[in-house]
Amino acid sequence: MDTHLLSAEDTSSDVTPPTTFSLEPNDARHLAALCGQLDTHLRQIENRLGITIHNRGNTFELRGSESRCKMGAALLTALYADVTNGIQLSPDSIHLRLQDADLEMLNETETPDASIETTSLIRTKRLSVRPRGQNQRSYVAAINHHDINFGIGPAGTGKTYLAVACAVRALLNEQVKRILLVRPAVEAGERLGFLPGDLSQKVDPYLRPLYDALYEMLGFETVSKYIERHIIEVAPLAFMRGRTLNHAFIILDEAQNTTREQMKMFLTRIGFGSTAVVTGDTSQIDLPRGTQSGLTHAAQVLENVEGIAFTQFGIKDVVRHPVVQRVVSAYEAHEQANDHPRGNQA
Repeated sequence: MDTHLLSAEDTSSDVTPPTTFSLEPNDARHLAALCGQLDTHLRQIENRLGITIHNRGNTFELRGSESRCKMGAALLTALYADVTNGIQLSPDSIHLRLQDADLEMLNETETPDASIETTSLIRTKRLSVRPRGQNQRSYVAAINHHDINFGIGPAGTGKTYLAVACAVRALLNEQVKRILLVRPAVEAGERLGFLPGDLSQKVDPYLRPLYDALYEMLGFETVSKYIERHIIEVAPLAFMRGRTLNHAFIILDEAQNTTREQMKMFLTRIGFGSTAVVTGDTSQIDLPRGTQSGLTHAAQVLENVEGIAFTQFGIKDVVRHPVVQRVVSAYEAHEQANDHPRGNQA
């Protein structure tokens, strides 16, 4: 643990005075857990927020821009509260906390919406899901209040996982009678025809992320029972034509691979008492070149239609490993410099 504070001689050279605060209760074991082995947790926070952190016992001194030091102090206080409540810190958990801090710092000029804060926690049978950052909270609030919702953004932003959580909550609260998982039969450079079974069984492996989320929230046995009773249904997009879906929660995943006609067909299947969530990443379109994505087309046509909400996720919303943010950013920069997004072609 770092046990020195900056001297008075050092402080005189800085324009911005340091942020100094103490953490209570003063417990050496908890403070060691907060700082991490060889202060790795503090270094992780320093690198992400662009500040320096020094401490002597439970007294901490932060240097850098005032807003970032304020954010760092709030973060350390929250992490220390976790430690004192018996929660073990890890680089992953700190990364997620930093993600929240970074997003809030970007939106610090916005007035928080109290209604979003109070309705954001999603309770399911086996766990509670708390959206991270303003975009995720707005996304969940939109799903709660709109019949059709679009979540558009890069991989790892939680758009599909949160949609499944909202679907499970609606089912458990008897707001809907069933959950439908829908996906277009277009693959990333692979051939569905080589997989065994009918079209539904061929699409099934591609819905594995949704299944994993369902297993996590409901348990394997419950999910299997619901599938047998058709309370949870896997419906390839091609099988949706002619259906009217009442009292259902429908999730269309990988929607960037729908055509304009398929998207219109899907959206007109929505019946009374139903909620639809459409998720996709317009940077990962597998349609033939020259075919416009139904997702990008819908975003243009339906932007101002009442009862439909759009949530745009960005690189800062990625909640996976930090390198995923850099991968997404690098690909976006490359595509902007060398090519036009395929989904915008007519």
